[in-house]
Amino acid sequence: MKIALEITPNLEPLFGTRDENLRLMEESLGVRIDLRSDSVHVQGPEEGVARVRRIFEDFEALRRLGHHPHNGELNGMLRLVVADPAVSLRSVAEAGKQRSAGIKRAVQPRSINQRRYVEAIEKNDMVFGVGPAGTGKTYLAVAMAVAAINAKRISRIVLVRPAVEAGERLGFLPGTLQEKIDPYLRPLYDALFDMLDIEKVDRMIERNIIEVAPLAFMRGRTLNDAFIILDEAQNTTTEQMKMFLTRLGNNSKAVITGDITQIDLPNPRKSGLVDAINVLDGVEGVAFCNFEEADVVRHPLVQRIVRAYESNRPQQQELPLDGAIAVDVPPLEVAKNLKSSKPQ
Repeated sequence: MKIALEITPNLEPLFGTRDENLRLMEESLGVRIDLRSDSVHVQGPEEGVARVRRIFEDFEALRRLGHHPHNGELNGMLRLVVADPAVSLRSVAEAGKQRSAGIKRAVQPRSINQRRYVEAIEKNDMVFGVGPAGTGKTYLAVAMAVAAINAKRISRIVLVRPAVEAGERLGFLPGTLQEKIDPYLRPLYDALFDMLDIEKVDRMIERNIIEVAPLAFMRGRTLNDAFIILDEAQNTTTEQMKMFLTRLGNNSKAVITGDITQIDLPNPRKSGLVDAINVLDGVEGVAFCNFEEADVVRHPLVQRIVRAYESNRPQQQELPLDGAIAVDVPPLEVAKNLKSSKPQ
């Protein structure tokens, strides 16, 4: 089957940088796309050609509605569309718009796993996001929290992190208690400032609508009507993780994020995240989302760095008692291996 699609004004952004979006459609849908001076020729299987036509029509409709996604966002949306025949460009854009009310940036998943993660947060009271750096685990969780408070589904956001150094001891830090713990919580502030104006974030922190705190401050609390995020959960102990998970109160939601290939604890076998993955497997209301290097949405070089480290990691290597995790399997499988290898 072969069709010709008219090149309308302002259609070029759909093509992507160096026509990368057209190449994505070709590879994923099994079609051939040729750019002409006044039209785009699409040739291939009927279903693939029909899906390309729908993508072009949806992009034109979104453009007329004033929706102009930037190139990185558009490429992520297209990856979702070509991977699932039931998903359209318009439905992806509309879902992102609903989640982004009152937020500076659109909450738009850029991969299948990110989409599953966002949907899991919407449907479950407790979600674990496990995977390598740069996959959007913390960013999307913070975005969903801000969207929830803007929609008045919750009354406060609680952002939590264990105060663990990444491989080096900083010693005693000067200043007040808040100034001492701020460096550990900086990534959470960065995500907030990306979503909301700095002045608004400051006001919400002053009124305790947003609370950013180290994990040690959570003991004994019950968090009602809240969206709670535990970041860098791989650096919790099993006791700390149990303590955190039992803070959940009425009308509250918890998201736990971490990368179990970057455990900074003296003994990685004691990671609370590793233990929780095994203990809570199959528990109703708890969802697990596993991210991979293909989900990395930072600089393209980050994805290649993650891939290089994974490819040079010895397969199924025996885990030392006090060293880095060195296995080449998905994170959730790493957790199961760690759990089963504990001495009885």
